[in-house]
Amino acid sequence: MARNFDTIVIGGGLLGCSTAWMIAREGGRVLLVERDQINQHASGSNAGSLHFQLEYRMIERGTEAALKAAEAMPLHLQAAELWSALPALCGETIEVKQTGGLMIAENAEQVALLEKKTALERSWGLDNRMIDRAEIERIAPYLSDRVIAAAHCPIEGKADARTAGPALARAALKAGAEIRTRTEVTGLSRSGGGWQVALSAGSTSEPVSAQTIVIAAGVWTTRIGQMMEADLPTIPLALMMTVTQRVPKLIPHLVQHAGGRLSLKQALDGNILIGGGWPARLMRDARGEPDFDAKPSLLLSSLSGNAEMAICVLPALSRVPAIRSWVGTTTVTPDQLPLVGAVPGCPGAFVATGGSAFTLGPSFAQVLAALVAGRRPETDLTAFDPARYGRS
Repeated sequence: MARNFDTIVIGGGLLGCSTAWMIAREGGRVLLVERDQINQHASGSNAGSLHFQLEYRMIERGTEAALKAAEAMPLHLQAAELWSALPALCGETIEVKQTGGLMIAENAEQVALLEKKTALERSWGLDNRMIDRAEIERIAPYLSDRVIAAAHCPIEGKADARTAGPALARAALKAGAEIRTRTEVTGLSRSGGGWQVALSAGSTSEPVSAQTIVIAAGVWTTRIGQMMEADLPTIPLALMMTVTQRVPKLIPHLVQHAGGRLSLKQALDGNILIGGGWPARLMRDARGEPDFDAKPSLLLSSLSGNAEMAICVLPALSRVPAIRSWVGTTTVTPDQLPLVGAVPGCPGAFVATGGSAFTLGPSFAQVLAALVAGRRPETDLTAFDPARYGRS
């Protein structure tokens, strides 16, 4: 006979672990299943940026795209509060440093874009303001004199992506959740008012059941949806990052650029992380479909382009050796907004993905925990409703 749970969470990244923890701490019987290891994929391979300003990819296509992306600002504001409280709430050590973020500009066109972006963000309630060269020299003297202005958001920062997911997994276990790794979902079906879930772990298979299902599966979201005959459109991306040798304290901020793909931050141990969304090559199978089991490959053009941009705004980097570059995968949606809410046509099934997924992980989890419990989330989810793609 199938074991029964209140909720089965599919995916063992930051989002899945935090969702399992939030449901379990309210007394829910939760099973979290992860096809590989906890935090193995996007949650553990990203650079840990906590972006509460609109990122470059959200503003590069102009005003209309920025207006659309800003509809997710309530989730960003909620995430900012949750990240600062997360270590105390879950009782685990998580490195979270919200020491401020700068989106920088090097010319008049970029300054004008920043001014529009900052006004838009402030209209949604984000604490963000423009600063000039004189203030940049005061708070960020490490930046090149090419930087003439910046948008300063004091609540931005970084978290340790290597340890945040595992810490939340431990918190979930302490709250009573069950976690199974190396366990793949091979079937989903609706039965008797609940869900029957087929699990496969190596050579063994097992059916389990639950009243509710949460899809927190990142790049596998669309495939899981197909098992339920639900359309959950996502676009997988492979992005590269680089880390340098340790150096004395240099960058207290999260640094982004208004004119291109760049993010810079310094870890607590002194390494500088360089990223910002430069593409890598995602492997594909014989049918041309993304092969998430195959390791993506670095592109030399991205490595050189990212390094050149970083050194231009942080000249000290030219003397710091890089020790490793790697690729992580993430997911966006066709309209760049998160996909959060009830799965269309699938009662008791919920999903969250897309957007700035690492940044928004805690706020996604809080929304999912509320939906599972039958509560109305604090955040209006209309703009993120997965059913929007089925509307004419």
